[in-house]
Amino acid sequence: MKAIVADGRGGPEVLSLHEVPDPVFGPDEVVIEVKATAVNRADTSQRKGFYDPPPGASPYLGLECSGTIAAVGDKVSGWSVGDRVCALLGGGGYAEKVAVPAGQLLTVPENVDLVEAAALPEVACTVWSNLFGPCGLRPGESVLIHGGGSGIGTMAIQIARARGGRVACTASTADKLERCRELGAEILVNHREEDFVAAVREATGGRGVDVVLDIVGAAYLNRNVEVLAEYGRLHVIGLQSGTDARLDLGMLLRKRAIVTGTTLRSRSLEEKARIVAEVQERVWPLIASGAVHPVVDRILPLENAAEAHRLVEQSANVGKIVLAVG
Repeated sequence: MKAIVADGRGGPEVLSLHEVPDPVFGPDEVVIEVKATAVNRADTSQRKGFYDPPPGASPYLGLECSGTIAAVGDKVSGWSVGDRVCALLGGGGYAEKVAVPAGQLLTVPENVDLVEAAALPEVACTVWSNLFGPCGLRPGESVLIHGGGSGIGTMAIQIARARGGRVACTASTADKLERCRELGAEILVNHREEDFVAAVREATGGRGVDVVLDIVGAAYLNRNVEVLAEYGRLHVIGLQSGTDARLDLGMLLRKRAIVTGTTLRSRSLEEKARIVAEVQERVWPLIASGAVHPVVDRILPLENAAEAHRLVEQSANVGKIVLAVG
């Protein structure tokens, strides 16, 4: 098969298409003939050498894919060769074939194109497991979503709104904020021109928000706690501004707030299977009804993976950039 290989660590130019061995699959896995994959920030970190795959995962880039099942392991039930699926991966999506544990498969909703379905698994599982976990968003509560125009952001806005939340978001341009408004965000903050804490507190009558979903990391830590309402919850899921920060613990205590940080890729197969099953049960009906849909900025051929990485690192996209295979 062919796959995108990183010839060393570095910029997008290290990515190129190579002939590589077909994946070997186990009794609890299936092989997907990949129709498309999608680009995530984690892929760019792996390319730079900062985010290695978990043990046993494919060494190739790609945390999600869509396609059809080409082979089924002996212990797999409920799935058959030819089924249209999308999948959450530990790696390997930038390839013509990938082996994946059966517990990480999702059906492709009938109203979703198979190529665009590649934009769903990673963002849907990330948003669901963070926004609606033990400290999650409840109907009637408010949430601030940083990076509203990103793949995570566009999905989070839609799911939060569909489940009865009031949504605020930040983005870097007026065009991106308009797209966020179209998806359901009510409070729109251009973080290059406004202080998001002041803007959000003004829009909420000084109260702040119940939940913050943050992809920025260190630079926003104290300000994220500041924008929380009492008993608010901050979920850090990205580190675009780095890992080291100081936190005003007095402010945290006064607000009786909760700060959590999570990753998805490094979780156990059992945890991933549980999250995928919840997404299939709770998020997929929203997609089937049209209340939530994949937001795809553009579709490029797999061999243009380097260009896709450049665009993602420039934040030139709204929603996901998809790589079509074949």
